Amino acid sequence: MASGRKANRRDVAAVVDHTLLKPEATQDDVVKLVAEAAELRVYAVCVSPSMVPVAASAAPSGLHIASVAGFPSGKHLSEIKAAEAERAVAAGADEIDMVIDVGAALAGEWDAVQADVEAVRAAVGDSVLKVIVESAALLEFGGWPLLVDVCRVAAAAGADFVKTSTGFHPSGGASARAVELMVGAVGPDVAVKASGGIRTAADALAMLGAGAARLGLSGTRAVLDGLG
Repeated sequence: MASGRKANRRDVAAVVDHTLLKPEATQDDVVKLVAEAAELRVYAVCVSPSMVPVAASAAPSGLHIASVAGFPSGKHLSEIKAAEAERAVAAGADEIDMVIDVGAALAGEWDAVQADVEAVRAAVGDSVLKVIVESAALLEFGGWPLLVDVCRVAAAAGADFVKTSTGFHPSGGASARAVELMVGAVGPDVAVKASGGIRTAADALAMLGAGAARLGLSGTRAVLDGLG
């Protein structure tokens, strides 16, 4: 988003991953998601791995496809996350949002956290890799130094983005404070995606103002409508 220019509907849409990760989502729901994404002119759709072929078949040129790995708990074996991510890319995903093992981070098992991210990084090649750290949980259970450390480990392991949340954790989703800490932790070479609980235009603008480069939204239309 251009520096010094007030964000408008078009600016915000251009950095949105229009997301549908509900367990009850059907193929028809994904087709509708893609159609809405094209209408709203967002950057990408984000869908479950099993739904990537559906989204890829329905997507018009220029709409990116993102999927998830180890979602939403992060407690999957690294090789399973890597295989899931690799298959999603083979099916048409351009980007992968993987979930770390938050418990390993809380325990200070940094080698395990880094190896987990590295496994998925190796599996997806040049595809964009976003690493979900569950920022609200890290802040609740470990405080800001833990969030900063986790983001730095993810960056060292090859993440293109660090991402706040799955949107499924009881500790909550994104916050402007978490985004600020994450931006400060990774510097200019790794971007930050804010996701989870962003329901209004004011929420979206707060995340962008804090330094987020991408937004994960399920209620995209409502957010954009709030921008006029």
